[in-house]
Amino acid sequence: MAFESLSDKLQNVFKNLRGKGRLNEADVKAAMREVKLALLEADVNFKVVKQFISSVNERAVGQDVLEGLNPGQMVIKIVNEELIKLMGDTTTEIELNSSGKTVIMMCGLQGAGKTTTAAKLAGKFKAQGKRPLLVACDIYRPAAIEQLLINAKKQEVPAFEMGTSHKPVEIVKEAFKEADKNSFNVIIIDTAGRLHIDSDMMEELKEIKESCQVDHTVLTVDAMTGQDVLNVATTFDNEIGITGVILTKLDGDTRGGAALSIRAVTGKPILYVGMGEKLSDLEQFYPDRMASRILGMGDVLSLIEKVEADIDEAKAKEMEARLRKAEFNFDDFYEQLQQMKKMGGISSILSMMPNMPGLDEVEIDDDAFKQTEAIILSMTRKERERPDIINMSRKKRIALGAGVDIADVNRLMKQFEQMRKMMKQMSGMMTGKKKRFGGKKFPFGF
Repeated sequence: MAFESLSDKLQNVFKNLRGKGRLNEADVKAAMREVKLALLEADVNFKVVKQFISSVNERAVGQDVLEGLNPGQMVIKIVNEELIKLMGDTTTEIELNSSGKTVIMMCGLQGAGKTTTAAKLAGKFKAQGKRPLLVACDIYRPAAIEQLLINAKKQEVPAFEMGTSHKPVEIVKEAFKEADKNSFNVIIIDTAGRLHIDSDMMEELKEIKESCQVDHTVLTVDAMTGQDVLNVATTFDNEIGITGVILTKLDGDTRGGAALSIRAVTGKPILYVGMGEKLSDLEQFYPDRMASRILGMGDVLSLIEKVEADIDEAKAKEMEARLRKAEFNFDDFYEQLQQMKKMGGISSILSMMPNMPGLDEVEIDDDAFKQTEAIILSMTRKERERPDIINMSRKKRIALGAGVDIADVNRLMKQFEQMRKMMKQMSGMMTGKKKRFGGKKFPFGF
């Protein structure tokens, strides 16, 4: 999970601060030493850490903080504000031209996820009512063109390619003719990368930029490569000029140093972050929401947006009605599992929830749901609709069909009954709370 290690360490530091009724300068400085170590262990750039700690110290040892009613909370508030400032005070989007074409050139090293990210971006722009065209200019990497075509088909957006025998500049020129002919208004150029930065790659990118009016040069980098991201971003910016960065594989980077360092070192904003392998797992980067996640305050706004994008509203209303009547069955349970998978799994959902007592001690294994699915799919239609009829002989048959022990079936039955009771209670509780979020629904039909 993104920032998991850093988040755990910072929350331990702040737990100690909250436990003190009053703070003195020594308390704050001791806490900041722990924060400094946590950031360095998270692979945040040393100069960035030094400046960050200096800024927090300067604000946190003031009289208003130390003599305030809740100094511990004030220090946490300052750290939160400085984290937001570090990652960029505002959210930066790729601005599209209101008339005419918007040209986006994707660049980056091999393995960063550039081709997949290009398709993800095209899907986002299509959802906004634009007409994107993907252009395959990676003529060197085996199967790069095929990969772009497959992902374009999944996103239901057109892709233009001329094979590997033409130069990228020639492909771009022909793609523009195609765009004019079919009124495509967002052109996304997938360029070739290399395993390492070299002069041939940079020259090719410069030639493409000179051959057409590129509005945005977007660098795609792998968050898991740590501080090397900073060197790559700085070099690309110096050589060809970049307008922003997309960080991929952030969901697999438990440290998160790249996300915290890149804006401060390069001055370039993070535009999007990749939070999974699916084509829908590209999130707008919100510095304030990310800071909130790091400090364990949750990210309810992103969770609501995820729900709105992935959960069928009609099904949610139907589920809510069934819950109120205590009609929740295994078909409903299976449907909920599928909706959670669409949203990235239970661990992804919980990462956006504010910390709750005891939750950090619970180990979440999304793969465990595969066994649950197998058991449910081994039931007959009548058993799924009416769980109460499942007796011992039926359990034995279900266990055999799912390839599990009968104890696993018994465990699921017990968990299901507990969940059915809990969800009925929560359904009633959430009715009044919906008003606070403008009537927006949470997962599980609440």
